[in-house]
This record gives sequence, structure tokens and C-alpha cells, in this order.
Amino acid sequence: MSPIADMLSQIRNAQSRGQEETVLPFSMLKFNIAQILKNKNFIADVDKKKTKTKKSEINTLWIKLKYDNEVGGIIGTKMISKPSRRMYLGKSDLKPVKNGYGVAIISTSKGVMSGEDAKKAGLGGEIICEVW
Repeated sequence: MSPIADMLSQIRNAQSRGQEETVLPFSMLKFNIAQILKNKNFIADVDKKKTKTKKSEINTLWIKLKYDNEVGGIIGTKMISKPSRRMYLGKSDLKPVKNGYGVAIISTSKGVMSGEDAKKAGLGGEIICEVW
């Protein structure tokens, strides 16, 4: 399983159990994806913190989950590009997710951004996942 698919599964599982936050191993890609989800109001907050272990300190990603009337902010996710099969789209191929209620997360030459932002910037790239 890819680290991004693991991250999305962990967020969905935490929301289904009603947790306030979830903690993940840190990577810049995960942090950028979480920032996009925060900007699009799928999660409440994201933060990078250092966590002490017995021998060292490691960076962790703290994600505060968002609920509306006890329903999680993320209803569903779909991994598009997988390690076994990468999917790339041009700027003209970027379409709204779930009639505009979702967000596509794209890795472009200018960094990770939402599909809407990539289309505005005139960029295509690897479509990582869709979240709604």
C-alpha cells in the first residue's frame, strides 16, 4: 500500500470512530496534501510536531478532523495514481470531482495542488487522488 493511500485510510478510519485527531508519520507530500484538504475544508487543522521516542525524536503529522453534525468532513476517497500504474492528465483533462463537491490532488511541476488550482495555473501532472 502506498503511504498516501495509508494516510487517507487512517483519516477515514479515525473519522468513522469519532476521534478528534490522528497522528501519522511525517513526509512533505503528506503535509502538502493535508494542507490542501485543510484549505478545501475537509479537515480542521494540520501541524508538524516532533515526537520523542526512546532513542530519538521523529517528525509526525497531526491532523485535526472536522465534523458537521457528527458527520466527518471526508466522505470518500479514491486513489487514482498507484505505484503500479501512474496516471497523468493534461490541463484540459482536469474535471470537477463529484460535481464540484470534491477535490482532485495533482502533483505538478510547480508542486502539489488541487485540480482547480492546477487548471487555473494551466498545469497538468500526476493525479494522486480524489477526495469528497
